Amino acid sequence: MWNQIYNPLGNTALSTIAAAVPVVTLLVLIASGKVKAHLAAIVALIAANIITIGIFTMPAGMSIRASLLGVVVGFFPIGWIVLNVIFLYRITVETGRFELLQRAIGGVTTDRRLQLLLIAFAFGAFFEGASGFGTPVAITGAVLIGLGFSPLAASGLSLIANTAPVAYGALGTPIQGLASVTGLDPYILGAMVGRQLPFFSLIVPFWLIWAFAGWRGMIAIWPAILVTGVSFAVPQFVISNYINPWIVDIGASLISMGCLILFLKVWQPRELWTSPALRGRDESAATMAPAKPLNTAKLSQAQLWSALLPWIIVCIVMLVWGNGSFKNWANSIFTWNYQVPELHNMINKVPPVAAKPTPEAAVFAFTYLSFTGTGMLIAAIISGFLMGFSPAKMIAEYGRTIRLCAISLITISAMLAIGTLTRLSGVDATLGLAFAATGVLYPFFGTLLGWLGVALTGSDTASNVLFGNLQRITSEQLGLSPVLMAAANSSGGVMGKMIDAQSIVVASTATNWYGHEGSILRYVFLHSIVLACLVGVLVTLQAYVYPFTMLVLQ
Repeated sequence: MWNQIYNPLGNTALSTIAAAVPVVTLLVLIASGKVKAHLAAIVALIAANIITIGIFTMPAGMSIRASLLGVVVGFFPIGWIVLNVIFLYRITVETGRFELLQRAIGGVTTDRRLQLLLIAFAFGAFFEGASGFGTPVAITGAVLIGLGFSPLAASGLSLIANTAPVAYGALGTPIQGLASVTGLDPYILGAMVGRQLPFFSLIVPFWLIWAFAGWRGMIAIWPAILVTGVSFAVPQFVISNYINPWIVDIGASLISMGCLILFLKVWQPRELWTSPALRGRDESAATMAPAKPLNTAKLSQAQLWSALLPWIIVCIVMLVWGNGSFKNWANSIFTWNYQVPELHNMINKVPPVAAKPTPEAAVFAFTYLSFTGTGMLIAAIISGFLMGFSPAKMIAEYGRTIRLCAISLITISAMLAIGTLTRLSGVDATLGLAFAATGVLYPFFGTLLGWLGVALTGSDTASNVLFGNLQRITSEQLGLSPVLMAAANSSGGVMGKMIDAQSIVVASTATNWYGHEGSILRYVFLHSIVLACLVGVLVTLQAYVYPFTMLVLQ
């Protein structure tokens, strides 16, 4: 057995700096724009191994095994989702269904700002709720680039939009993960998150349009933005507090989409915004091919259903695949849990991160049938057959998709290797303890700890599992509500989703803007920091100024 060490240098500041080396290396290399994302990830992975072995004293064999486990987990399930989403997108393009979808959306509105509200925010929230794990960014990024948005706008704005719904993603998986490590009731945790995120469900649509079109462009369509935000935020609060935390995103997104579409039947902006590029400097605009004039002829009912068919199939399949009962059934038929030798249960997480020495599991759960990516592949195959694709043509298209996504899959796997290694070595916990030492300011910095966790792991669920119990222990020591701070970990974490390297690679792949991950990171980084700080301010107010928001949940 090897026990994690959280202060290997005997100095908290120096140990924290050492722990930050892998993630700082990764972000700096990507943001520089001079190093390709897959090379940056490989360099950062090497740096992580050097730090964990040389400073944190993790045995070399364990460090290497943890890295290899992360590589495999990077492909299954994350890379598997991206690959099959892009496959579905390419099928719709090849069959002409995507052009019909463009015309269908154009029939609702040709205003780019309103398209963002409908696709990036509301439609993306549905896929976050149904499947999560990169699916919403992959789908909305592909749809937006197909609608003619610039690559930076399509990728960056998809990332900004995919924030407020994340805590309830994949049918409430982050809430369930948080409950499992804290021992707190998932319904109470979900309700508390539902008293934090609705404020940002109202803010994010305004923020999204401001980031795209500037202040004047945002103000010009404020009624539509308000309808979108309110019709998402109110159901998010009601469902999370009075029904359950599992169907929050599904219900809120469908209501928001319906309200926006109905509102646009009676209201339209005075001036249409047709520019596909970000307001101000958009380096990706020069890489765009000349825009083809969109056919504005009204679709027949048959054409409309034909355009929507693949996405209806995806929605149905994702709802099935996200259901816990289906997962249990599928896993009973096909599951293979590989316990990594000389790593599984060979590492102890120790106090103060855990209440007592707790073995860390190192298991690769190959639940192939229940993987979200498998559901996406099945949806793509069904759609392909219904759209007239032959098996041979489908196989050929899948091969082209693999070649297209190969570098991105390598990048995602290397990044997940970093996340897995830092988790098992205790490097992440060292960073977390630095935040936990902030005393009276802990509600603010504890929220940023959730943000850091998602930025490191790429997953709100993983961040909750990593830091959830630390949040509970620290809050109890400081006399704060453990429900509040555990929920804050998830609510703060959603703002880290837009800057985690994994999501950025998914966005660059979906928008065919390979090699520009640094540009995407530089664009979204400040948005992520500011929004995370605003969540921290709200949680601080809940802790010290407006504790009535928690009374029922104590």
